[in-house]
Amino acid sequence: MNSLREPLYELRGVVKEFAGPTETVHVLRNIEAKIFRGEALAILGASGSGKTTLLHLLGTLDTPSRGEIVFEGRDLAGLSTGQRAAFRNRELGFVFQQHHLLPEFSTLENVAMPGLIADLPWKEARRMAEEALAHVGLSQRADFAVTTLSGGERQRAAIARAVLLSPKVLLADEPTGSLDEATGRSVGDMLLQLNRELDMTLVVVTHNLELASKMDRQLELHAGELNAHTPCPI
Repeated sequence: MNSLREPLYELRGVVKEFAGPTETVHVLRNIEAKIFRGEALAILGASGSGKTTLLHLLGTLDTPSRGEIVFEGRDLAGLSTGQRAAFRNRELGFVFQQHHLLPEFSTLENVAMPGLIADLPWKEARRMAEEALAHVGLSQRADFAVTTLSGGERQRAAIARAVLLSPKVLLADEPTGSLDEATGRSVGDMLLQLNRELDMTLVVVTHNLELASKMDRQLELHAGELNAHTPCPI
């Protein structure tokens, strides 16, 4: 597959360090990788291996200490704060372990938020939110308060919000981590279905080997270094 697709991301010598009280903490060391348009990629690794840091760099929530993260030919580190915010809104969707829905708004209003941030008229943002909720099977919950939704429904609403503007990339950080096994499997399958149906690049940080085994590729972080990895069969 990779030979037929262009790389969406290219990571070139990416290093991430933090200044500790007595010494520098090396989180990522000389990461070299390509992420291809439309693929589903799992990033594995033990707690503290740098998985979430790497995802934050891909999502421009943080910047590398050294090296380049190139997206469609642009070095993301060269973007201003405002440009990074616009890039995240238009090009990326985020799903986290916790859904981060706003309890004072309905399910539909939560899903419509990225459209409103992008200055779309309410009527258009509402239409898009209805379509996104239909994609994840939550049309019947559109007008419900998010506090009345189950854990799985809340995560599906968060996924609908993430794909509202048809991003090129969906970045997911332990999206099944707070769910029971059956619900987690359903949410994982939904992410993969959206990856296929929308031809949207999917990058998932996960400890879930069953989910990782369904992805096109798996990479593993160990002591800040990235290596190809094939999960054990489930």
